[in-house]
Amino acid sequence: MNILSNSLKLYLEQYREMLSHRNMTKSTHKSYPTYLLAYFYYLDDVLHKLPEDVSWQELRDFLVYIKSKRNLADRTINICISQIRFFYLYVLHKPWDSTQVPFRKFDTYLPEVPTKKEVAIFLSSMTDLKQRSMVTLMYSAGLRISEVCILRCKDIQSDKMKIYIRSSKGRCDRYAVLSPKALALLRKYWISYRPKTYLFPKQRGKDLPIDTFYLSRHIHAHEERLGWQQRFTCHSFRHAFATHLYEDGADLLDIKAMLGHKSLNSTTIYVQLASNGIRVAKSPLDTLEDL
Repeated sequence: MNILSNSLKLYLEQYREMLSHRNMTKSTHKSYPTYLLAYFYYLDDVLHKLPEDVSWQELRDFLVYIKSKRNLADRTINICISQIRFFYLYVLHKPWDSTQVPFRKFDTYLPEVPTKKEVAIFLSSMTDLKQRSMVTLMYSAGLRISEVCILRCKDIQSDKMKIYIRSSKGRCDRYAVLSPKALALLRKYWISYRPKTYLFPKQRGKDLPIDTFYLSRHIHAHEERLGWQQRFTCHSFRHAFATHLYEDGADLLDIKAMLGHKSLNSTTIYVQLASNGIRVAKSPLDTLEDL
């Protein structure tokens, strides 16, 4: 891949500057230039044009090109479109026509959710105390892996039996429930590891939060040790938390608050996933007496 031209390098610097002015999160700063860079390389290597000279058709051709070359899902193509749209609006200061480059429709699939029995087997058979503590927190409090990784020791408020979640998705702080069983496990973990600032720091180096990808590979490795297929991810245990709560009779609004969802629409998926949800609803056909 060729080195970017000076003009495109300048555009990239302006793009990052505008991300700062928009006060985007650190994760956005890291992820947002991903496909814009691919677009810039395409301009340099294929079109030999600057962004302001590209036609809508050429932009659509790039999306077809990158989808086929990298085998990208439709959701990912929409991320790519969002990044380029931000560049057009905030760097080129050109209007964006969504009728020329529309977002793609995509299929939505229900996630794999471990049953209560599977969660019990998974957690009880984990021998690594750090990994077990992290997975236990995801399941017991419905946390995202990113939220677990940036937890500070002081966020575990045992006197209130709450966990303080800072800077979660949507940039909203919240409190999560602290399970007595999870607290007992965390105390064992703290005695063994003695973390200072972050509850789960990097294994080496400064006192920094552990990387989010650390646990993913260990979850798959543990599935393999159990002889299970690789079905679950870190997020599966957050889904399990909400699904099992709903099965036990919790209100959707309460689950929404505990998960930190902005919209109830994001929470209603657990009606579909719960064993006592739609699957046990009675069809009106079966209430007809004359059939």
